[in-house]
Amino acid sequence: MADLLGSILNSMEKPPTVGDQESRRKAREQAARLKKMEELEKRKKAEFRKKMEKEVSDFIQDSSQQKRKYNPMGKIERSILHDVAEVAGLTSFSFGEDEESRYVMLFKKEFAPSDEELEAYRKGEQWDPKVAEQRRRQKEQAALAEAASAQTEKTQACPNSNYRDKYSHLIGTSAAKDAAHTLEANRTYGCVPVANKRDTRSIEEAMNEIRAKKRQRREDDTGAQSGGGGSS
Repeated sequence: MADLLGSILNSMEKPPTVGDQESRRKAREQAARLKKMEELEKRKKAEFRKKMEKEVSDFIQDSSQQKRKYNPMGKIERSILHDVAEVAGLTSFSFGEDEESRYVMLFKKEFAPSDEELEAYRKGEQWDPKVAEQRRRQKEQAALAEAASAQTEKTQACPNSNYRDKYSHLIGTSAAKDAAHTLEANRTYGCVPVANKRDTRSIEEAMNEIRAKKRQRREDDTGAQSGGGGSS
């Protein structure tokens, strides 16, 4: 009986000490503070969203505005503003190099920004449509000039010369015409006479043909000499 009573007493939770009571009190206070901060943060977000919804609604109803730029704000505020803009059917972008300078711009759908305009904002520049149009025309003119220059260089590399007209004042019309036929220019072969490009024989075949011609010539000469000796 005594052993049973002792085991029961030992299994019972001991009364908390002064130190345990203090730790539990601090834990409860900290949990209460965290809960209060979360509620405060939640209320601030709700108030900010309500404010942004009002400003976005005013922006949509104002026909004189095509876009709206906001002052730099934190990541959470930007996220809320982007969400409000999306729900309202607007286009929104964030710009700025660092976190402290990043801001949001809203655009109405019918006035969505071009790639050039977005690039200007990303570079921290002011967007001016007139200046952008001037730059665009300058780029087009530079591209056309470059293409024309390349075409001129290509034409000069292999000119289509009319030898009859070019040399008629020096060698006469008939001679110039014959020269033009002899030195026929062909774009496939460049500016070299076509006849020089049509020999498809190998070097060995050409040499064999030359040797055969020389050998035939010697045989003809020998036969001519022999015939001459017999008649005398």
